Amino acid sequence: MDYTATQSGFRQRKLQPNMRLRNSSTDAADGSQLFEDTSGAGPGSQAGYRNHQAGPQAAGFPGQSLLSDPMSNLAMAYGSSLASQGKEMVDKNLDRFIPISKLKYYFAVDTVYVGKKLGLLVFPYMHQNWEVSYQQDTPVAPRFDVNAPDLYIPAMGFITYVLVAGLALGTQNRFSPELLGVQASSAFVWLIMEVLAVLLSLYLVTVNTDLTTIDLLAFSGYKYVGMIVGVVSGLLFGRLAYYLSLLWCCAAIFVFMIRTLRLKLLSEAAAEGRLVRGARNQLRMYLTMSIAAAQPIFMYWLTYHLIR
Repeated sequence: MDYTATQSGFRQRKLQPNMRLRNSSTDAADGSQLFEDTSGAGPGSQAGYRNHQAGPQAAGFPGQSLLSDPMSNLAMAYGSSLASQGKEMVDKNLDRFIPISKLKYYFAVDTVYVGKKLGLLVFPYMHQNWEVSYQQDTPVAPRFDVNAPDLYIPAMGFITYVLVAGLALGTQNRFSPELLGVQASSAFVWLIMEVLAVLLSLYLVTVNTDLTTIDLLAFSGYKYVGMIVGVVSGLLFGRLAYYLSLLWCCAAIFVFMIRTLRLKLLSEAAAEGRLVRGARNQLRMYLTMSIAAAQPIFMYWLTYHLIR
């Protein structure tokens, strides 16, 4: 009995550590864990997670409520109306000083018109009809009538004259950006002074004409064609060629201006070739001849120093 007790006691002592290990594992499973096992989680937990993520998106961003606000829509409409009114005011004031809609008419040209106009400026002696064509009291576009004034040839002529002047200065080892700028600015200032002088003369003579400031600018800019021909001839063939070609172009621009402006400044009788009578018509004739005679003077003044 003692042995059995002793043996049982030994067995009890032997089995106590095993019992403790099992109990410890059971206690660890029942106790709090560091990480939650979600591998066996059901669809309910995943749906809850999705709803948690979709919560802020379903609430919407802050600007959505602002855009849906009637006051913000009213403010946006008011701002757009102010912007449109400001644009109309700028366009109206800009068109008062710079008639953009009218400028489009003077640049309505094509290649055929430019070729015919250049030929007319260099050789105007055989041209017969100098009247501008009209369509419902409105002059037709320059590309349909070679007699209509344009700004394309004067603008391109001015730019080409500045480039040719730079080339001439470069061949003489006198080129510099400052000198080229002086050449361009002086030509532009002389052009503006010429137009202003003609406007003042028309005001003093009290001539009722349909000539506009843009028309005068176009007619005054046609002389750059002859200036380019003279300078290029001088660069290619020498000083004598410059004088001969410039003389030809001066005579051509004089005839061109006389035959063009007489229809604008003189009376209908003078335009038809009849004798001009009356002091006012004589003043108009003198003014026409003065404008035409000023073109060769400017042509020589702006080109003689480019040929050495």
